[in-house]
Amino acid sequence: MRVRNKPWAKGYMADHLDRLVVEPEPLKGNWQSRFPSNQPLFVEIGTGKGQFIIEMARQYPDRNFIGIEIQTSVIAVALKGVVNSGLTNIQLVHTDGEAINTFFEAGEVAGLYLNFSDPWPKKRHTKRRLTSPVFLAHYADVLQPEGQLQFKTDNRGLFEYSLGSLNNFGMVFEGVWLDLHAATDGVEDIQTEYEQKFSKKGPIYQVIAHFPTNN
Repeated sequence: MRVRNKPWAKGYMADHLDRLVVEPEPLKGNWQSRFPSNQPLFVEIGTGKGQFIIEMARQYPDRNFIGIEIQTSVIAVALKGVVNSGLTNIQLVHTDGEAINTFFEAGEVAGLYLNFSDPWPKKRHTKRRLTSPVFLAHYADVLQPEGQLQFKTDNRGLFEYSLGSLNNFGMVFEGVWLDLHAATDGVEDIQTEYEQKFSKKGPIYQVIAHFPTNN
């Protein structure tokens, strides 16, 4: 998807480095220093314009949240939303979430969100999918024991691939929804901008799982 350039983005980002991290590696193992309170840390990879992560931070003041986004114009919009919200339990990171184990310590993350990731539909791009084994290995490195991975998409092909990938990795499924918005089991659904726009065109799929623990 082509993102329109925002001339104000870089200047705005430079003015709000109290809410935005551009070099995450030095913070490995010390992310709580970016927050006023030491609280469980939850991470969203591909935070987009920030609607999901901001609402999560608002609803869960007893948690700290980090939203990772690589596209400059997109994260600038998210940053503006964070600043305007006044919430102090949320930080944004301007980087690629491909190797999160390079800037989070083992067990530093309590939960991880993947919302409407790029489906990379061509077979030769399988390894780029955020639920491919190489990415799952990184998530397993940084998540606490039984820390949840929540994956949500409107792409059936990606969802089917992801179920297989998670299963083959030995993950424990806590819930699978083939039509999240029609669910009657009271599952939480804080929606992203994309979700609100495209849910009318078809079902939203979701899986929540955690990595196996050694007893």
